[in-house]
This record gives sequence, C-alpha cells and structure tokens, in this order.
Amino acid sequence: MSETATSPLTGKALLQKIKELSHLPRRETAKRCGYYTTTRNNQTRVNLTDFYDAVLAARGIPLSPEGTKDGRGREPTYRVSVHKNGQIVIGSTYTHAMGLKPGDEFEIKLGYKHIHLIQVGADKNGSDLDDDELLEDEE
Repeated sequence: MSETATSPLTGKALLQKIKELSHLPRRETAKRCGYYTTTRNNQTRVNLTDFYDAVLAARGIPLSPEGTKDGRGREPTYRVSVHKNGQIVIGSTYTHAMGLKPGDEFEIKLGYKHIHLIQVGADKNGSDLDDDELLEDEE
C-alpha cells in the first residue's frame, strides 16, 4: 500500500491555522493543516496522532522529556496488569517521582471500574500534614 506524503504545517504557522479553523471538527482541521496521506486508491487518511504531536511541539510541550527511563532501558507506561496472585504493582518509577517512601500509607476507595489511592496524612492537595495540623483541623 503506497501512500503519498504531504508537507504538514508546524510551529507558529500550525497554531495560527488551528485558530482560523477552530469552527471545524478535529479531523478536518488536521487534514487542512496537512496531516493526512492519500493511498493508491485515492483514499484520504488523517494522521491525528502526528497532528497532536505537532500541536504539542508547537506549544513547547516536550513529548519525550529526559530522565523518564526507569534504569532498565524501558520507558514507564501508565498501564499495569493484574498478576496471577491478584496484585497490581505500580512500579518504582512512579513511587520515586511522587516522593513516596517505604512505610507510606494509603486509603483505598473503590469506585465503579476505578480505584482511588489517598495518601494517609496528606491534605487534599497532596501536601503532607503533621499530626498537630491534623488535630487542629478536627477542632
């Protein structure tokens, strides 16, 4: 399947064109910004992933920040699977990034198809609270 490539907009030109086309659906906007290919059968395929990547790059958001590797040559993902023993392991990359230490405790709140982990001794913003501050809040 041979495809013809287009020359898509990037940077400030891309952001300006997106503003001009804000009334159109995302697929049409991506297509008009050049993020599509045409097959031999003259079918047009919109490349939304490339479009979104270009938008992020144009806004200065790094797509692959340095230091995301976990030391074993793999990049961390936000997907985990349940092990045979029924456990889910989050991984040290995330616990290090969150500044968690051995012994930190969490409350588990179950929802419909989701789990909330709430750190014990942290306020709603995730800041650690001292025991004295907790007692003051209860009064």
